Amino acid sequence: MKTIIDYQNDEREKVLLDVRDKQEFEKETYPGAKNWYWEELIKVLEETPDEFTQQFDKSIPIYLLCYTGLHSDDLADILEEMGYEVYSLYGGWGAYMKWKFENYVKEAQAENEFTGEERVKEIERSIVKKFRKPIWRKFTQALNEYDLIQDGDKIAVCISGGKDSMLMAKLFQEMQRHQKFPFELVFLVMDPGYSHENRNIIEKNAASMSIPITVFESDIFQSVYNVDKNACYLCARMRRGHLYSKAKALGCNKIALGHHFDDVIETILMSMLYGGQVRTMMPKLHSDNFEGMEIIRPMYLIREDDIKHWRDYNGLHFIQCACRFTDTCTTCNPTGPVSKRQEIKHLIADLKKVNPQVEMNIFRSIENVDLNAVIQYKDKNGIHNFLDGYDEL
Repeated sequence: MKTIIDYQNDEREKVLLDVRDKQEFEKETYPGAKNWYWEELIKVLEETPDEFTQQFDKSIPIYLLCYTGLHSDDLADILEEMGYEVYSLYGGWGAYMKWKFENYVKEAQAENEFTGEERVKEIERSIVKKFRKPIWRKFTQALNEYDLIQDGDKIAVCISGGKDSMLMAKLFQEMQRHQKFPFELVFLVMDPGYSHENRNIIEKNAASMSIPITVFESDIFQSVYNVDKNACYLCARMRRGHLYSKAKALGCNKIALGHHFDDVIETILMSMLYGGQVRTMMPKLHSDNFEGMEIIRPMYLIREDDIKHWRDYNGLHFIQCACRFTDTCTTCNPTGPVSKRQEIKHLIADLKKVNPQVEMNIFRSIENVDLNAVIQYKDKNGIHNFLDGYDEL
């Protein structure tokens, strides 16, 4: 079995093929890697192998990187039969990210940059100094504009381990230092069956950023493992329910989720194009099943690009998707067509090329609904059609 270290130590001319989907490849990959989605590559190797052999010389070893190592193993078998020297990197992308994080910590410690309290202060200063306008002000604006926090609240800050929720935790800590009224925080991490590597990265990041997490476990991943249809939707609903239950047991009256501005506008378009309705992700919402509990989304106005900038500026490394079954996850969707949310991301990116203001216009469309110019709408009192009372005007 070969690892990323073996690849680095191989001083020969070589090729690294990242066979994850294009969207994930463009987010991050190993430096110098080439991308060829595994499903498309298998099709080429089976139907038009000359297309591959024209690009890759059999005298040059090929290393394959996928999510878990499963698809790269299958590809390695095919390429070996074709006469290539080929290696499937053990553990795939998850193993590489674990190695990268551990190597980052070791290098930082060696350079005396990872110095506990000073490192934490550096991260916190960046929020209120360098990123004051795009992140800190947008955070406080959402809190004030949507009235998200009240005196005496006890908030469960839900942390998945990704960049969004980890930043949200730091923002809440900073807000608590500047509090105008008292409120409590619990930094809640639910482990629904994470791999050991992902769980380890979450815990190390929390410790290095001075976030005192409370971890509880569930068997959600195992419960949805054999579900073929809408597994990710079911998983999300179950995770939300477990978070509500644990937060309430801890005496919390609110749970905070790390959805950002991009999530909001993508949800608007998804509802229109795929759901046939006009609706959005609300900044706060009362729970239907847990009396007295409320969801709040304090990062509602923060753009994802600014979150990425903050992450990269501070040299932080978070997990991208904590799903244990990434190879079958329809949200991450490495084994099938691009997910609906990814389609919407691509659509917005294309629209921005023509109109740079398109994101804000999508957002404002939900704030400026003219009920006199819609055919029909519904509220808690029922459905209202424009013909109702039309002749009375």
